Amino acid sequence: MLDSEWWTLEDLFNRLDNFLTDEYKWGMDDVVLSRVEKCHAYLANRIVSKDEVIYGVNTGFGALANTRIDGDKLSELQCKILISHACGVGEEVPEIIVSTMLLLKAKALGQGYSAVNPATIQRLLDMLNKGVMPIVPSQGSLGASGDLAPLSHLAIPMIGEGEVSIDGDEPVHASVALKQFGWSPLELGPKEGLALINGTQMMLGYGVVSMLRIEQLMEWADAIGAWSLESWSGLESPFDHDIHRIRNQQGAMDVAASVRSWVKGSEKMRSPRNHVQDPYSFRCMPQVHGATRDIVIDARELFENEINAVTDNPLVFPDEDKILSGGNFHGQPLALALDRLTLAVHELASISERRIFKLMSGTRNLPAFLAKDPGLNSGYMIAQYTAASLVSLNKQLTTPSSADNADSSNGQEDHVSMGANAALKLWMVIDNAEQVLAIEALCAAQASDLGAQAGLGAMSPRLEALQKSLRKSIPFLEEDAFMSPLLEDALDWISLNNPNTISPCL
Repeated sequence: MLDSEWWTLEDLFNRLDNFLTDEYKWGMDDVVLSRVEKCHAYLANRIVSKDEVIYGVNTGFGALANTRIDGDKLSELQCKILISHACGVGEEVPEIIVSTMLLLKAKALGQGYSAVNPATIQRLLDMLNKGVMPIVPSQGSLGASGDLAPLSHLAIPMIGEGEVSIDGDEPVHASVALKQFGWSPLELGPKEGLALINGTQMMLGYGVVSMLRIEQLMEWADAIGAWSLESWSGLESPFDHDIHRIRNQQGAMDVAASVRSWVKGSEKMRSPRNHVQDPYSFRCMPQVHGATRDIVIDARELFENEINAVTDNPLVFPDEDKILSGGNFHGQPLALALDRLTLAVHELASISERRIFKLMSGTRNLPAFLAKDPGLNSGYMIAQYTAASLVSLNKQLTTPSSADNADSSNGQEDHVSMGANAALKLWMVIDNAEQVLAIEALCAAQASDLGAQAGLGAMSPRLEALQKSLRKSIPFLEEDAFMSPLLEDALDWISLNNPNTISPCL
């Protein structure tokens, strides 16, 4: 049910899962339906009762806002904006994000300030429930009047245009889906096309789905960092709570506690040490990983505000008898948050690559490049190259999109957010960071096995569980082997698992 409650990220994904899996018809609760009907009726009555100019209702769009449209062409106007603005290019938006966009758009329109027909929202819900996913090209949004081009591709199947995928099958023309489910093309009323494509739902869709990946990646960063710490005979003292409580940064305190939990019960961590300090990539894990956690907490609050927001234009206020043009569609809040998240995720990969480098160094009772016979074998030498290459690419991708601008629509839209580009870059940086951490996991596992062969002490129970889980699909590297499949398998392993659910009983 599309309800009137305040949605957290967890609420959003729980409802999305229900929409995608339940077979019965989904609709709106009484509160949502009542306010949508009220706003829709208010605009219809106002158009009839007052001879006034209302942007996007009886005018052109953007720089054409001063062009008056005849009353008998208002529905045609709304269809034309969908078709003309559906000019996206590039790779398709992943289906998980498209489905999220559909629900986010329904949630925004259901707030009752957009004056759309309830049937329009219902069609969004029906598409979601029946697995009808519009094909949405990822590029073409400036993040200014919202995500105009991507949202146009999201909406045009409702009028029988564009392409869709049904239950993950190959794309077909939208008319095929309409016929299959007995749906008629929607006849859009005043403002409806504009309401469908004004908004931040692509930026936000990428942002909220990225949060799922980032929050899991943060858990992996702590787990794999602790794995490397133990395997490289690192020191536990930098993770003592007293160090972090007197700085009072929550993220750092949380990471220190996480690492302590991962190495608890480790015989190897209690073995004698000849060194008194570790390099920063080990010693400063709480400070670096923790700073990322702090950024994610801030982003969560902003995203949850946006999930429950109204971001189209103009906005209709029936109780106040007002129709107002504004800029709620501007993506700047999201663009800045997405740029910060990109940098925060990059840092997890950056420090991970430095730990990989140290594991290659032939120190702390480990052979060079973690090879059993260095020289004849190169071990993980070039895997570190790959990690370094990915981190270098991420450095370039962290250039903030929100710092850029492009003048568009004959100067009417003269400051844009570039939030959609920020979202796309974040997605790529997460991909790369996952692979870097997967490479570190391989190296930590190799180092742990080498340490066990040298009798350096037993692993902690939790880290040993990770070791056994990884070794089910990726063996110890006795001698040089074709490395690329191993890196892919390691990436699959961390992508499909949460470290906290891998039991020490394995």
